[in-house]
Amino acid sequence: MFVRTARVACTVRGVTVSAVPTPMPPAASRAVPRIVLDTNVCLDLFLFHDRHCDALAAALDRGLVRAVTDEPCRNEWLRVLEYPSVPVRPDQRAGLRARFDEVVETLVGLPAADTLAPLPRCRDPDDQKFMELALACGAPWLLSKDRHLYKLNRRTRKAGLFEILQPPQWTAALLAGAVDAQRAAAE
Repeated sequence: MFVRTARVACTVRGVTVSAVPTPMPPAASRAVPRIVLDTNVCLDLFLFHDRHCDALAAALDRGLVRAVTDEPCRNEWLRVLEYPSVPVRPDQRAGLRARFDEVVETLVGLPAADTLAPLPRCRDPDDQKFMELALACGAPWLLSKDRHLYKLNRRTRKAGLFEILQPPQWTAALLAGAVDAQRAAAE
């Protein structure tokens, strides 16, 4: 669990919403939407504690979304933690691996990519696996900061597959849903 719970404020369609997500009961966990996080978002979330990931951290902590991965995506996370260019001290690696495994559920037995709907090809073949995971597990969102992935958002969204968003955009979309729910309740 994350120790930081964020009150997130955002103005969407002229309405300012400030909210701290509330926990969902355990029985509803199967109904909790899945979310796929690419490696850069995981670095921002777990290592850098980037403020743009505060709403994501709060949503994960409160059980509003379930972050998921599979073996290829998890292996990339583990590999990146060893890169000399990533500012991780050797004594931090075990903690980062443990935190990832605590927060991000590793799925097994997913359908093979070639048995699912066709996906657009990402320019960076290393990023294709994140789209394949989002499609295979039925996640409505893939959070990424990678421009090659982000450029494919319009195509995956238009095809009704999933959205590829940066963390701040995902937060705004989440809060827009809260605005719509508040307006519907007021009517």
